[in-house]
Amino acid sequence: MKIALLGEPGSGKGTQAKSLAKKYGFPHISTGDIFRKEIAGNTDLGLQVEEYVKSGRLVPDELTFKIVSQRLEFNDCTRGFFLDGFPRTVEQAETLSAKLTQEKRPLDKVLYLQMTEEEVVKRLSSRRECDKCRRIYNLISQPPQTPDVCDLDNGKLVQREDDVPETIKKRLVVFANLTEPLISYYRGEGVLETINGDRPIEEVSKDIYGILDPLKK
Repeated sequence: MKIALLGEPGSGKGTQAKSLAKKYGFPHISTGDIFRKEIAGNTDLGLQVEEYVKSGRLVPDELTFKIVSQRLEFNDCTRGFFLDGFPRTVEQAETLSAKLTQEKRPLDKVLYLQMTEEEVVKRLSSRRECDKCRRIYNLISQPPQTPDVCDLDNGKLVQREDDVPETIKKRLVVFANLTEPLISYYRGEGVLETINGDRPIEEVSKDIYGILDPLKK
């Protein structure tokens, strides 16, 4: 079961990928998690990635693919995986396709969790982060027990700069420019499945299970 998840910021693709990994027993591969691990480990790749992250630039396709490609070589990825945050561009998708086709394990499905701008802004502008442990809350779907206070360490909950409505709308423009060609690419490949991501997590999950369960047979 080789799956990639696409979706607007706040679409819940990371949450879904973690849940799917647990349900089906294949690893959840998040480029963000890999980047943070490489940076924390002070590896050569991590040092290269850190330069881009600190300056607010996108990590180049070649470097991103190198990191993801290394992860896909692990034994736990032999039978399947859930890609979260990769690919982000058509160029990345084409390079990934060439690799997986050569290895005779192409993507089975690409799940696109589609959301309206209104819902994205609503979700992300309701997001808060603990200023100590960095745990994420959502004032709508996952509020803290005490307003503005972290459940774990009583840290103060703050709104990140990129979760302000004006910034969110700018992020959506960048997303559309990068992802719309990617969606068209996978639609042409015949593997794209579009899912309404505006709904509660459980309803989105149910639709995803309906798509993926037949792949187990």
